[in-house]
Amino acid sequence: MKKSSLSKLCALIFIFSVFILITNGCSKEDKKAATDKSQGKLKIVTTTGMITNTTEMIGGDLIQVTGLMGPGVDPHLYKASAGDMRRLSEADIIFYNGLHLEGKMAEVFEQMQGRGIKTVAITKDVNPSLLKSPPGFEGAHDPHIWFDISLWITAAQTIKNSLIQLDTKNQTTYEQNAEKYINELKQLHEYVKNQAEKVPAEKRVLITAHDAFNYFGSAYGFEVRGLQGISTASEAGTADVQSLASFIAERKIPAIFVESSVPQRNIEAVQAAVKSRGFDVEIGGELFSDAMGNPNTPEGTYIGMVKHNIDTIVNSLLE
Repeated sequence: MKKSSLSKLCALIFIFSVFILITNGCSKEDKKAATDKSQGKLKIVTTTGMITNTTEMIGGDLIQVTGLMGPGVDPHLYKASAGDMRRLSEADIIFYNGLHLEGKMAEVFEQMQGRGIKTVAITKDVNPSLLKSPPGFEGAHDPHIWFDISLWITAAQTIKNSLIQLDTKNQTTYEQNAEKYINELKQLHEYVKNQAEKVPAEKRVLITAHDAFNYFGSAYGFEVRGLQGISTASEAGTADVQSLASFIAERKIPAIFVESSVPQRNIEAVQAAVKSRGFDVEIGGELFSDAMGNPNTPEGTYIGMVKHNIDTIVNSLLE
């Protein structure tokens, strides 16, 4: 090999070696920065999307949140996986709904509490007199409080207070974040009320796949009927379908609604039964009940989900 070629080769090898050293160094620095960034953050595990989003809004950059139940997931039927158990066991605090919403996970939360991990039912500070106790739900309260925004504000305050108890040095930040978010929730409450009032009182009848909207009905003036009960763990029978179909046909209700976390076939069976009675009822659209929409969409946030629901309901009932 010529001397000039050998010199060029040596130079290239030297440059490449320096590049590798710099790259590895940057990679190590990046990893260290990522590690440092995660240090000091509270590790929080949440169940439903509504709790996840609300916790993120209040905790902000001070927390690291893992939500177990994504879009389309029914919390009534959810079972913890091995991966969930690991995430739960590593958490600083666990936020769940309570009121038997996550029925199959009650023992898991008890187990975590026994290990010294703080678990908080975000419904614990809601005035019991404001909770609904529907017949046929084994004497328990209806857990779907997020459909009355005034009750959800209480849940948000519970999350804030729990974070402060665990991380007192950042109390001011949690309080400021919560105040801003709760103001947004108050505006949302007024928005839903104003939208609901566009529908004449006699037409405010909401028919859904399962009985998740009773708090919504009481707060915003709707008569609510669900095909299934409070929990989707109990299947609707033929008698339930026929009874609801007769009600819809007699009242000439223009639209009924499917839910993102409940099979659509249930409502389609009602629609067919109504048609057999000589009346056509439309499926007015999809509502988000026990689960929110996809991430990075408006419906993937609590506020966006609520706006989607009321807009869908009002537009369909007014057609």
